Amino acid sequence: MWVKPHPDFSPEKPLFLCILANTETAKIPNISAAGKSPKLTDYTPAADAELVETGNAISINEPAMTPSGAPSPAVITRASMLLTEIPCLFINAGLRIRPKIPTIDINAQPGGDIRTGKAVADAIDIYNKSKALGKKLSKFSDFVIIGESVPGGTTTAMAVMKALGYDGKVSSSFPENPLDIKNMVVSEGMRNSGISFGSLRNQPLRAVGCIGDPMMAAAAGLVDGLETKTVLAGGTQMVSVLSIIKHLGLKKDVSIATTCYVADDPSANFREMTEILGYKAYAADPGFDNSKFPGLRMYEAGDVKEGVGAGGAMFAAAMMGVSQKEFREKTEEVCGSIFGI
Repeated sequence: MWVKPHPDFSPEKPLFLCILANTETAKIPNISAAGKSPKLTDYTPAADAELVETGNAISINEPAMTPSGAPSPAVITRASMLLTEIPCLFINAGLRIRPKIPTIDINAQPGGDIRTGKAVADAIDIYNKSKALGKKLSKFSDFVIIGESVPGGTTTAMAVMKALGYDGKVSSSFPENPLDIKNMVVSEGMRNSGISFGSLRNQPLRAVGCIGDPMMAAAAGLVDGLETKTVLAGGTQMVSVLSIIKHLGLKKDVSIATTCYVADDPSANFREMTEILGYKAYAADPGFDNSKFPGLRMYEAGDVKEGVGAGGAMFAAAMMGVSQKEFREKTEEVCGSIFGI
């Protein structure tokens, strides 16, 4: 089993959603590796969506990769979409750079810098519009997987979990998790918005508004509106969404799927948090240690780890009967076409 536990679902009409958003938090130096530089993080969600949809990151002039040269996790998600033929829809939940592919636009603003204590001005509006969208999408699907591409999102995740009263340790797209920087940023944001540990446990959307990001409001709203089984595709960013869902009192059939790189990350506490929150968690191992492509082997050393719904995309492939070897070879094929190998 390369996804544990094995996904024993057999949906008739699965659907993959990916929420895209930008924040000013991502531009804080050394906080995110989701882009070659802090300034380029504005382009990352657009490039990720384009890569999944077309095989090419149209909005940037070079292949989508981290500063260290590891390919974007969008290559994993594209491999899954090619293998499973599950339809994939992208939701613009607050972008500075719009992707050059069709998206569902919920007319939201990009997130601010959480250090100001004013991160998401329209959190409740995003939630309500996403809930309405979820209700509509339920008519087309019986099983929905929700991923995200939001640079800097592990920092906002840590902040919101603290506001709700959880010591959520988050992972990082860097091999060395810059926890000192994240903690400093989160503390400043909490101080400037008058939040203390656990003080917003009964106001999760206010926590998002002060020190979260637009994706969180959109994902929670979608879950509220969907009348289907739902899997949150992502690591510690999606754990923060689970905490929001729990504190909103939503009784939904939700689980979470991530990569083994997040689930086994000693600097994070993914497994502990999902147990505390009471949701089932899945972890996928693509076997990149056996890859012929050096960039994919970098994942084994701690680069990237997760993003663009990669864990949920692998969950979907395993659910549809794809083997680890088939999946790894398709991901290598995707990388080959992008990087010319």
